[in-house]
Amino acid sequence: MHGSHHLIVQSAHLKYEFDIKRNITIIKGDSATGKTTLADMVREYVLNGADTGITVSCDVPCRILEGNTWQEQLSIINSSIVFIDEGNSFVSSLDFANAIKGSTNYFVIITRENLHALPYSVDEIYGIHSSGKYNSFEPVYHELYRIYGNESESVINPDVLIIEDSNSGFDFFSSVCSDNVKCISANGKANIFNLLSSKEIEGNVLVIADGAAFGAQMANVFDLIESNDSIDLYLPESFEWIILDSDVLNDAEVRRILEKPEEYIDGEKFFSWERFFTSLLVEKSGDSYLKYTKTKLNPAYLDGKVLSKILSSIPERIVAFKE
Repeated sequence: MHGSHHLIVQSAHLKYEFDIKRNITIIKGDSATGKTTLADMVREYVLNGADTGITVSCDVPCRILEGNTWQEQLSIINSSIVFIDEGNSFVSSLDFANAIKGSTNYFVIITRENLHALPYSVDEIYGIHSSGKYNSFEPVYHELYRIYGNESESVINPDVLIIEDSNSGFDFFSSVCSDNVKCISANGKANIFNLLSSKEIEGNVLVIADGAAFGAQMANVFDLIESNDSIDLYLPESFEWIILDSDVLNDAEVRRILEKPEEYIDGEKFFSWERFFTSLLVEKSGDSYLKYTKTKLNPAYLDGKVLSKILSSIPERIVAFKE
C-alpha cells in the first residue's frame, strides 16, 4: 500500500480526524489522552458497524489487531489500516516485525514503549490533541528544518559530529567537516544514546542520523538533549535523501517524488523510507559518474559543484563543514 489516507472516526460526542502516510505510525501519550478511546471506537465499528453510532470514513478498510491470535488475524487482513491498542505486547517482538515486513497494510500502533524492532520515522510519532469534541494528531517531536533540540534558529557550531553509521554517509561527513570538528561513527543508531551519555564526548555535539528509521531511539535521545543544551540532532530522512534533495542528478522524476514521497513508496516493498531513498539513488545514478553504493562513497560526491550542491541541501544553521 502507498499514499496518504485521510481518516475520520466519530460518534455523537467525539471526532478524530487525521492522515496516515507511512506503513508505521506511533501514537504516544499518558492516560486519559484519548488513545484507547480511538482504538475502542474503531473496534466497535469493525465489530458492529454503524449501528453503534460510530462512523469510520476512509478510502481503505480499518481493522483492529489484538490478542494471542494476532498472527491468524493478520494473515487475512490486506490493504488496510490496522490499529493496535496499548497493552498488546506482541508489538515489541521480532515475530511481529517480521510479520509486518512486506505487509500490504499500514499500522497505527498505540504504545508507550520504544519499539526497537521496527524502523519507524521520528516524524510519525504523534500525541492526540483535543479541542472539545474534536481530536487530531500532533507530532510529539517538533522540529525546525529537521533539527531537534535547539528551539531557536541560532547557529549550530559543533565540536563533534556523531554520524549514525560507518558507510557512505560517514565517508562524506568525515571528509567535509571542518578541521576543528571531530567526526566519529556511532556504528549504528542503537549506539547513539550510550555514546552521548558517556563522558568520552566533550563540547558541543551534533548527531546526524536517518530520521526515517530513528523513531525507537528518539525518546531516550530527546530526553537527553532536553536536559543538555550542548547536543543537537539533525535528522534528514537519510543521507541518500540529502543527495537526492540537492538535485545533483538533475532528474525531474526525483524532484516529483520528493514533493510527495508517500505517493511513490510502497510499504510492501520498503520497510522504511530510508530504504526507498537508497534504492532510488542507486537506480538513478547507476549509469553515471555519480554511481552510488551504500558501503563506500564515490569520490565524485566530494568534487566541486556536486559537493557544493549537497552541502547547500543541509540547513545553513549548521556550521561544521569546510567552505
